[in-house]
Amino acid sequence: MTNLIRKFVLLCFALTLSCSAMAAQVWIDVRTAEEFSTDHIKGDTNIPLATIKAEELATKYGKDTELMLYCHTGNRAGKAKALLDAAGFTKVTNAGGIEDVRKLRKLAESSASPAQ
Repeated sequence: MTNLIRKFVLLCFALTLSCSAMAAQVWIDVRTAEEFSTDHIKGDTNIPLATIKAEELATKYGKDTELMLYCHTGNRAGKAKALLDAAGFTKVTNAGGIEDVRKLRKLAESSASPAQ
């Protein structure tokens, strides 16, 4: 019976690891709210660079979630990445500018509707 329990615990642990490894990417647009309102990718979160708080992101997503950052050209996303890297986040990527992201994700159209 002990061997069966040990196998069950190992299976649960393996499933937990594989589920966390398959966690979805979180796409974050770090442009201003004004830029986001005129053009954004539907479903992505807008957190302007000036308002990023590492503690809040850590609470909401955890420090090991894959965060994909972008802005207009990649400059502000790079600054946001440096801030989050320094705060101990482990999977942060500067995906560049919004048009780079559209190409990367094979998105053709833009969304001009206000943020949700």
